[in-house]
Amino acid sequence: MQYKITPKLTLVGAGPGDPDLLTIKGAKALAEADVVLYDALINIKLLDYASKSAIKIFVGKRKGNHSYSQDEINDLIVDKALSHGNVVRLKGGDPFIFGRGSEEMDHANAFGVQCEIVPGISSSVAVPAYQGISLTKRGVSESFWVITGTTSARKLSQDIALAAQSSATIVILMGMSKLSEIVSIFKGNDKGDTATAIIQNGTMINETIGIGTINSIEAVVENKKLSNPAIIVIGEVVKHSHKLKGFYEEINELYIKHRNPN
Repeated sequence: MQYKITPKLTLVGAGPGDPDLLTIKGAKALAEADVVLYDALINIKLLDYASKSAIKIFVGKRKGNHSYSQDEINDLIVDKALSHGNVVRLKGGDPFIFGRGSEEMDHANAFGVQCEIVPGISSSVAVPAYQGISLTKRGVSESFWVITGTTSARKLSQDIALAAQSSATIVILMGMSKLSEIVSIFKGNDKGDTATAIIQNGTMINETIGIGTINSIEAVVENKKLSNPAIIVIGEVVKHSHKLKGFYEEINELYIKHRNPN
């Protein structure tokens, strides 16, 4: 007896890195997948939730190293959904936070593929939280911005200049290659003393953090050899983290001595 295949795409947010931060619904979706297309930033342990018979294809994109272009990923989703049925697209963080999830869903819909979304925990909030950084805090910060540091045109987002004029906490994703430009913008808005954190491999066992101010953060990055994947958090809430208490002051004392050795 032949069974008709029902083509389906489920976008699943894998969370920020710690595999325990995958949602229960995300785990159930993986268990039901016929095909899993997974990104570079997902924790590979999450594939254990999928059936051993499920086809697992790496489609990750890193700077200067794309195994598939976005158009190729879109076509692969449709091809596998039509040929195998249930495709899970496993994406780091949340699929709708700089994840191009809506583009993939729109493409699949155009070919009659049924679509579902399973939201994930975004690194923009979870990574600071793991370090005790509350993006909003009464009397300190009333709001926060989440901005991509690098646009599709490989330029710095113009929204960063607007954000630098506000009193909000600023979270910048994919911004490490633009750090000097970001620092310059904040300095130009008299924000040189604003507390800043850069967190690499957030929520993972190899997580590394650098703490300072706009004035000192580039020196901190150089000293600690921080790089992607990392997020940048700019705002006075960094100083209020219970986990980082004392660390912020220590780093800045070292920076001041470095700049003024006498």
